[in-house]
Amino acid sequence: MRGGRRHGERRRGNAETRRQKKTCRSLSLRFPVSIYMLFMIYLLLSGCTKNDKMYKESRVLMDTFCTITVVSPSKEKAGQAIDAGFAEIKKLETLLDYFSDESEISAINRAAGVRPVKVSDETLEIIGKMVDIAKATNGAFDSTIAPVIRHWKFSKDSSASSIPPREVIERALRLVDYKKIKFNSGASEIYLEEKGMELDLGGIAKGYAADKAVDAIKGKGIKAALVAIAGDIRGFGLNLSGRGWKVGIQNPRPGAESERPWEDIFAALRLKDRAISTSGDYQRFFIKNGKRYHHILDPETGFPAGAGLISVSVIAPEGYLSDSLSTAVFVLGPKQGMSLLESMGLDGVLINADKKILLTRNLKKEFELLNKDYQLAE
Repeated sequence: MRGGRRHGERRRGNAETRRQKKTCRSLSLRFPVSIYMLFMIYLLLSGCTKNDKMYKESRVLMDTFCTITVVSPSKEKAGQAIDAGFAEIKKLETLLDYFSDESEISAINRAAGVRPVKVSDETLEIIGKMVDIAKATNGAFDSTIAPVIRHWKFSKDSSASSIPPREVIERALRLVDYKKIKFNSGASEIYLEEKGMELDLGGIAKGYAADKAVDAIKGKGIKAALVAIAGDIRGFGLNLSGRGWKVGIQNPRPGAESERPWEDIFAALRLKDRAISTSGDYQRFFIKNGKRYHHILDPETGFPAGAGLISVSVIAPEGYLSDSLSTAVFVLGPKQGMSLLESMGLDGVLINADKKILLTRNLKKEFELLNKDYQLAE
């Protein structure tokens, strides 16, 4: 999980050849305080029932703004559901915060190469899901990238940014390998095989937390709600208009004069029983010698991924999937990324450096383009 706190090439000579031989590996380090998407709720009151109303509340959790919106005939019932959703997010923040010495993730990291650590059901589950995604993407998403991340410093102030020495990245890369995470499900234990290994679940935790919050809200009898944890959003049911929740995708190249770039939306679509997450090169980056260095790192090289995309949004049934796969697709690039999404039956919005938009087949009918600077690819 990220706030204002910072965290960090194998030889590049044959990097492109390796990418042709196997799927790229990457991890997107996304910072919750930076909102990748601004969700928009459009109320068409003519479609409302007499009793249903919409209730919304925001709190700061996981180092970012979290907003829960529910549709309910009762203010009291809505309040109980919202509290239950936030309680789940808070619980997971306590368990999964990389920066907290008291979290279970920190306990696992401290014991790397020494001993297994007993963890909660939630921590065991999310790490299991992370490994499944790592396998499905051939390592394009790998939360063991943490030792590399810590060597990078991203800031739009170039004087406060730095590129780690190649030899430093090389050493850290030796610790990056999701296959060295060992599970003892019966004892609910996690063990990192090599001393110095670390887990950072920042690329999947918010989406997973949105899933758990939705489960808690449903448990209170709510039939429709939207949970937004920064740019990771999951909705279920219908809003007051009787339609899916309308969400906007942030413009990855807003005007330089924009004081609130997160409110600059270039496209919109509706969520019904789905989640959406976005990864982009525009939130944490610096420019040096005319080159953009962003926070989405490739575990193959330890350097920012450069497959030609500037933004990826993934739409999936669950938040943990959209969260982690938007990262993987970003580094895999347009061809491999689209192939991955189509093979998994998921949807995506991919934008390349020329502001061309690639859409998965099922998304083309419901995608609404709002900015003429962008064009759909042929």
